[in-house]
Amino acid sequence: MIPRFLSLTFLTLAAILTNAQPSLPSSFQAKTIHSPEGADIFVRWGGSGPVVVLIHGYAENSDSWAPLAADLMKDHTVVVPDLRGIGRSSKPADGYDKKTQAKDMRAVVTSLGYDKTFVVAHDIGNMVAYAYAAIYPDKVERLVVMDAPIPGIDPWNEILQNPGVWHFNFHGPDAERLVAGRERIYFDRIWNDFTADPSKPDEDTRNFFAATYAQPGGMRAGFAQFTAFSQDAKDNKIFEQTELTMPVMAVGGEKSFGPLQALIMRHVATNVQEEVVAGSGHWLMEERPAYTVALIRKFLDGPPVDHTVAGGAGGDSGEERFTPAEYKFPQVGNPGSGSSGVGGIETIVLKGNPDQAGVYTIMLRVPAHTRIVAHSHRDDRVATVISGTWHIGYGDRFDETKLKALPPGSFYTEPPFRSHFAETGNEPVVVQITGFGPSSTEYVDATQDPRKLGTSN
Repeated sequence: MIPRFLSLTFLTLAAILTNAQPSLPSSFQAKTIHSPEGADIFVRWGGSGPVVVLIHGYAENSDSWAPLAADLMKDHTVVVPDLRGIGRSSKPADGYDKKTQAKDMRAVVTSLGYDKTFVVAHDIGNMVAYAYAAIYPDKVERLVVMDAPIPGIDPWNEILQNPGVWHFNFHGPDAERLVAGRERIYFDRIWNDFTADPSKPDEDTRNFFAATYAQPGGMRAGFAQFTAFSQDAKDNKIFEQTELTMPVMAVGGEKSFGPLQALIMRHVATNVQEEVVAGSGHWLMEERPAYTVALIRKFLDGPPVDHTVAGGAGGDSGEERFTPAEYKFPQVGNPGSGSSGVGGIETIVLKGNPDQAGVYTIMLRVPAHTRIVAHSHRDDRVATVISGTWHIGYGDRFDETKLKALPPGSFYTEPPFRSHFAETGNEPVVVQITGFGPSSTEYVDATQDPRKLGTSN
């Protein structure tokens, strides 16, 4: 059964999805805008209503937003630029750091006569969108980022160790020579590595995007997006010192970034809503367009997001009632704020936001045979064991002799900055924890912190 908020979108997208290649609505206007930063940015726009800027990623261009643009234009003004060096924008020799490209985007917005907007981004577009929101925080109503890391923001260093991101370091004149005339082969490697469905993107879409990068200077400019990562990381370390406060929706494909997208954004923003698109890899507009479009629309059109109830069971009135069957844990581990960060732990936020000041309640499902070494939280917390037998002790190192077995219905406390440790036995354990945020997690031995070891999901 299709959820109600998705049903209209599936119908309105039917024609779009039969196109041979991605294409923005023909009613959109187009022009090239000169950025004071030294690039000519091609932009298309259409529709009426609140302004939404869509920022595309690598291996694609602004046409990748076809399904979303067609839907949003019904009641939004949709602005869709090509990043510098990509599509029909100019290909200058430099300026591919994301701070400069954010200024390109600002030139587009103001030249069209707009000011404050929503921003939706994917892939490298995330990096430009983050810089934009950091430089112009009062100009972004809401921010959507989808399935990509942010240079310099944890766990950036661990991500760089993944062989799957080989293309981050593949650039320069020799790389250009190797790829010349073989652009489709190069992009196939990237498309195939990050899709959950080998047929997506489809042949026509692949040929279309590969041809745009095969234009003179196209691969040089495309590679320059990656060459700038070292500068981006330095810039983002400065941006990170001031957290974003606008509502942020962090979307990951289940077979790609998944809940890691929200984990990344919680390092730089205070109000983050996590969403995972089931069955999708990285190419959300190609693999799960209808669902992803509906997800974005619901977020953009919704009231201010103060907290997230997993599965959408909660409302915005503050009145919330759940039976055990309504606790919808994610299908993959998503240890977040207020948890120990151990991979495999599944978290739902029932009330409040552990990243913000105020009361919050979270529920954790901890897998069987999980050991959590000594750590503490800065806030005062109380907890109840819902199911399974939880073994918990207090102290600065894991000590089995200090563990106490707590069956369902048991109560325990986690005083602020009081080190504690725990483990599960042959069955998973569900615990419900209430604290007064913002929360944090500090390990007694930092070398055992699973978030730094790259073992958290």
